[in-house]
Amino acid sequence: MKRLFASAIALIALASAGSAWAARDYVWAAGSSTVFPYTTRVAETYARKTGSRTPKVESLGTGGGIKLFCGGAGDAFPDIANASRPMKKSEYETCQKNGVTDILEIKVGYDGIVLAMDKRAPDFNIKLEHLFLALSADVLRQGRLQKNPYLNWSQIGAGLPPSKILVYGPPPTSGTRDAFLELGIEAGAARFDLLKAMKKDDEKAFKGKVGPLRNDRWIDAGENDNAIVQTLTRTPGSAGVFGYFFYEENMDKVKVASIDGVRPTFETIASGKYPLSRSLYIYVKKSRLDLTPGLRAFVKEYSSDAASGRGGYLQERGMIPLPPAMHEGVKATVKAGTPMAAPAK
Repeated sequence: MKRLFASAIALIALASAGSAWAARDYVWAAGSSTVFPYTTRVAETYARKTGSRTPKVESLGTGGGIKLFCGGAGDAFPDIANASRPMKKSEYETCQKNGVTDILEIKVGYDGIVLAMDKRAPDFNIKLEHLFLALSADVLRQGRLQKNPYLNWSQIGAGLPPSKILVYGPPPTSGTRDAFLELGIEAGAARFDLLKAMKKDDEKAFKGKVGPLRNDRWIDAGENDNAIVQTLTRTPGSAGVFGYFFYEENMDKVKVASIDGVRPTFETIASGKYPLSRSLYIYVKKSRLDLTPGLRAFVKEYSSDAASGRGGYLQERGMIPLPPAMHEGVKATVKAGTPMAAPAK
C-alpha cells in the first residue's frame, strides 16, 4: 500500500512538472515602444485571420527587449525582439553565447524622431549642433569640453526662443534614445572640428565624451510616449523627444521643431532628408519558426504587402514603408530564412 501511494505521488509530481514546462502555444514579441503599436496591429490582424491566439506583445524598450530575446532559445524567452535601431555587436554576441544563433533581421519600415512642444509654444528651427549644445552633459567651450552651462535655448542659437531648456525623453533602454543620441547629439557634436577629429581618431572615446546627457535639463520619462505628450501640455516651455507616429496621433496637442530647416513629414522621413530619420526592425529566432505555433505565419503577415507594403495597414497606423524594391528584398529574406550577419559594431 505504501509503495502504491509513493508511486501515485511520483506520478502527480511528474505530471505537475510536465505541466509547468509545457511548450508555449503563442507568439511572444518584446522591445521597442515605437515598434510596439505596429507589432500589436499585426498581432490583431494575424489572430483575426487565423483564429489563433493573439500574440503577446510587450513594450520594454529596444535594449530591454533584445536583452530578454538574447537570454535563451527556449519557451521562457521571446520569439521576436522589436527594435527601433539595429542590433549591436555586443547584443548579437550575447545571443550567440546563449544559444540564439540564427537570427532573422527584418527591416519593417521607417520612423522619425521629433522634438515636440505644446501647441502654444514658439516655433523652433533647431540645428543638430543646437541639440548637442542644449543637452550634452559636456560641451565645447574655449577649445575643450566643459560642463554644460546653458540654461535657455536663446543662449545657444540666434533666433531660438528665450524659454528654458527642459526636455523629456525616453530612458537608456530605449531605441529612440539610442537613435536620438546618434542622429542628433553625436551628429551635432561632429559639426565642431575638434570633436569631428576626435570621432575620426577614436569613435568610442568620442561617444563617451559627447553621449552622456545632462541630468539637469534632460528628464528620463519612461517608455510611455503618450505620457511625454501629456507632460508637454502641462509644462509650458518644455520639449519632448519621441517617434513621429505619436506626433501624428497628437497633432491637436503638440507641434514639432524643424531640424536643419526640414520639418518631419511622411515624405521627408521616407526620403531621408529629415536628419532624425531611422529604420525600424523585428528580430526573429529562426529556430523558433517551427516550434512556436503560428510564428512563421505571423512573420509572413508582418512582411506582407498588406501589412508593411506601400498603402498597407501599418502605413495607415503611421509607419513609413520601405521603398518597393527594398520591401521585396525583405520578403525574400523571410521566405528564404536567411540569418543576419554579425553586426560590425
